[in-house]
Amino acid sequence: MPFEYENDVNLAAVAERRLGAARDHDDFVLLWSQEGLGAALVLGGRLHRGFTGGAGEVGFLPVPGTPLVRQVTKANSGGYQELAGAQAVPRLARELGVRHVPQGPYTEAAAALLERAAARPDEEPHRTLLHTYATRLATGLASLVAVLDPALVVLSGTALTAGGAVLRDLVRDELEELAASRPRLVLGDVREHPVLRGALESALASTRDEVFDTSR
Repeated sequence: MPFEYENDVNLAAVAERRLGAARDHDDFVLLWSQEGLGAALVLGGRLHRGFTGGAGEVGFLPVPGTPLVRQVTKANSGGYQELAGAQAVPRLARELGVRHVPQGPYTEAAAALLERAAARPDEEPHRTLLHTYATRLATGLASLVAVLDPALVVLSGTALTAGGAVLRDLVRDELEELAASRPRLVLGDVREHPVLRGALESALASTRDEVFDTSR
């Protein structure tokens, strides 16, 4: 049997392009926050993987607001990851005095905190948590938008979608202040197993190409 492997964030982008928020878009960025912070870049209808396959490893981006991280591959982290990755949310919540910060895996903790804050966006310290985190997310996104000028940015992964439309709108407002172009900012529609859904869609596309290739 033929065998292929692919970056998980790229597969989430395939799912969104075939089934979700990026349908009919040939140029978009998918920002993903789960265990790590990454991005998928779709340019001219094709996934852009880069020379070594590392295109979209935005967690390594040096960004203002956090110390410069050196030897990023050894640290397995970078400036944007430290500033806006899921692990930064519980830490920020504690600094702001949020009560009952969940223990356990930081991805689940970040999702729970952002979901709770989005349900009470006008109450402190939830309001400050949302606004501060939105600024952090927009800081890295501004670099991507400046270089790629995408028509669409999709926010995906548990730690981003948990904040819902409230967080999305705050990120959009911040991005409008930090970037010259104004891409449309949306939440991912494929919430259930987006990586698996993308893998299935990729396999189906390869199978269709093989079955219906009339040049063979």
